[in-house]
Amino acid sequence: MFNLHLSYKWLQWRAPPNRPLPSLPSGIERFFIQTPGGRIEMLYAKPKSYPQTRHAPFYFVHGGMGGAWVWLEYLSYFSARGIPCYAVSMRGHGSSWHPSFLRMVYGTTKRMLADDVVAGIRWVQEREEGREEVVLVGHSSGGGLSQFILSEQDVKVKGLALVGAVPGFGSVRVYWNWFCVDPLFTVRMILHGHHPNSPLSHPALTRQAFFSNQVTGSFVEGFQRRICAYESLMWPLGMGRPFVDPQKLIQQISGWGTGTGTGQRLLVLAGEYDKLVSLDINETLASMYRGAYIGLVKQKKLEAVPTEVEPLQGEGDKDNVGHGVRVCLVPGAGHHMQNDVMWEVGAQKLLAFYEQL
Repeated sequence: MFNLHLSYKWLQWRAPPNRPLPSLPSGIERFFIQTPGGRIEMLYAKPKSYPQTRHAPFYFVHGGMGGAWVWLEYLSYFSARGIPCYAVSMRGHGSSWHPSFLRMVYGTTKRMLADDVVAGIRWVQEREEGREEVVLVGHSSGGGLSQFILSEQDVKVKGLALVGAVPGFGSVRVYWNWFCVDPLFTVRMILHGHHPNSPLSHPALTRQAFFSNQVTGSFVEGFQRRICAYESLMWPLGMGRPFVDPQKLIQQISGWGTGTGTGQRLLVLAGEYDKLVSLDINETLASMYRGAYIGLVKQKKLEAVPTEVEPLQGEGDKDNVGHGVRVCLVPGAGHHMQNDVMWEVGAQKLLAFYEQL
């Protein structure tokens, strides 16, 4: 815990040079969407076979330091089950356009990054010929952005899955957790000239923050090579205080009241060993949205039937459902549960959520 792990090897101060685009697994394609700022990357996994009833597409949003590539396992998993899947890389991430260091770190706000996410959703809806609203899946700070764009009423979605997501009530507890895991966080930031990637400037730090102890050293090094050159500091700062209206968000999810009216359209997916967005934070997040759901039903603004919170059978024995929200645990997984050794358990629980929409 108290090893400084002071390294400059993994820090970059300039936009990455133009290089051949990274290769993709079989069945996954890369597209580029033109936005007012520049081209952003979209990965697409075509369903292996289309069922008679067309499936709503998954739309995946990465978190800080990531890119569309963090969803490769999920893209392959769900497309093999007949679901079209898209994953966006926001500016400065993946193979999207890269602002300069100063512009990215100090001049790129959560609203700008949210605009990239929204541009991608609109492109997907047009490509899918408007047949279905997307099922939005956001990880970490990308989960924060997913909540933000719904609260701002930018788009409507069929369902929302928050995967180790920064909570809409603010990220102070998340960063306090990070500081507790890495007490030399601030010292290292000073020695690194306040480079935003300082907390992940060594594979040991990346493993400590993002993964369980089960991942191999070679995997973490490979992951380290793919994280973005530098991250926006305005993004997490913009999420420090509450930034979501829970009732507005609930109203931007369509389909409430269909069928028996008791289904869940919001999933909180938590890693058992997530040191940043810990289980208590996920539970508080679920409670916030359950409270918003109950309030909307009482105000007759939502045609749905409140149900008591009940246990849900699932690996880890901590899953539950109620008041429109499903909470699921990925046992053995850290913060990057979609890339950790137990990723398939999380994918199975996300699939179960999807199938009941």
